[in-house]
Amino acid sequence: MWGCGGLSRAARALVGPRGRSSGTGPPGRRLGAVAGDHYGPAFQRGPGGLSENDSWKMQLTSNSTRSAMKRLYSTSHTTVDSKEMNKFQLLAHRWWDEQGEYSTLHSLNDIRVPFIRDTLLNMSSDHQLGSPLSGVKILDVGCGGGLLSEPLGRLGASVTGIDPLEDNIRTAEQHKSFDPVLAKRIQYKPCSLEDIVEEATETFDVIVASEVVEHVADLEMFIKYCYQVLKPEGSLFITTINKTQLSYILGIVVAERIMGIVPEGTHDWEKFISPEELECLLDSNGFLVKTVNGMSYNPLSGSWSWTESTSINYAVHAMKCRVKEQSSSREPPSETDKEEHPAEQVSETR
Repeated sequence: MWGCGGLSRAARALVGPRGRSSGTGPPGRRLGAVAGDHYGPAFQRGPGGLSENDSWKMQLTSNSTRSAMKRLYSTSHTTVDSKEMNKFQLLAHRWWDEQGEYSTLHSLNDIRVPFIRDTLLNMSSDHQLGSPLSGVKILDVGCGGGLLSEPLGRLGASVTGIDPLEDNIRTAEQHKSFDPVLAKRIQYKPCSLEDIVEEATETFDVIVASEVVEHVADLEMFIKYCYQVLKPEGSLFITTINKTQLSYILGIVVAERIMGIVPEGTHDWEKFISPEELECLLDSNGFLVKTVNGMSYNPLSGSWSWTESTSINYAVHAMKCRVKEQSSSREPPSETDKEEHPAEQVSETR
C-alpha cells in the first residue's frame, strides 16, 4: 500500500534517519536477522561519480516499452494490465533511490527477505553456511528494478526476475552490474508470467510475487500460471493489500487524494483482495496455504513489522500440492441421485 515515500520523508525530517525493522518475525515465531553482507551496499553512486539515476536515466526509452507492450498483449490470456504498466513506466529509473518513491519497498525487505529465507530453511536441513539458499531456483514475478531479487541472490539463490517493462529490467540489469557476485546468480527477462509458462513448466522451487497481485489483470489466471511453473511442493510467497474500509481510507483517500504520498490512481481498491478470498483462489488452483501474517508500516520510523492484524497489508506462504485436485470436474448429482441419497446431499451442503 505504502508504495511511495512522501510520508516517510516528512516523518524523517522530524524524527531523524529512518529506523529499521526490529528483526522479529511474524506473530508466534522469531525470524533471525539477515546479515548485512547479504543485503550488500545500496550502490547509490555509479562509475565516474555519477548517481545511478543520472548514469542510466537517459537510456530508458518509451519505444522499447511500446514494443514490449505490443508483444505481451498479443496473448489472449494475459495477466498484464496495460494501465498498471503506464503508471510504473514513469518511475522506471527511480527504483534504487532509497529516499524516493520506492523507499517503503526498500524497508519492506527487512521483513520479507527473512520471512522467505527462514520459511525455506525450516523446510529443509540441507543448506550452506553463508549461502543458505544455495541451489534454490526462485522466480521473482514483477521484479521491477530488482529490489527483492538482489538480496535473495546474495543469500545464494539462483534468481530469475521478470517484468513486462523493459525499462524496469534495464534498471535492474544496470544495478546488478555493480556486484560481480550477482551476475552469476541473477538473470532478468523483460517478459510476463505467461511467457515463462511456455518455456519453464515445473522449473522453479519458489515463486515470489511481492506487491504484485493487486496490479494484475486476471488474478486467477496468474495463480494458475504460478502453479504451472512451480515444481511439485514448490513454495509461493505473496505480499499484498487487504480489501477493507481501512485499506481504502489509508491507501486511496489519505495516501493518494489527501497527502499525495503516491500519485492519484496508483491503487485500484477493486483489485485489492482479502486473505480469505486469496486463500480460496489458491486452494481451488492446487495450492495449500501454510501461513498468513499481517504486516504493519510505521510512517514515522519508515519501518515494517509483523502484526496479527491483516486489515491492511499481509503476507502469504502457500505450497503447490503434489496432485492437483480436480474438484471442478465432478458432475453435479442428478435428481434421481438426490432422491436415493438424501443424507449425502445434506452433508455436502453443510
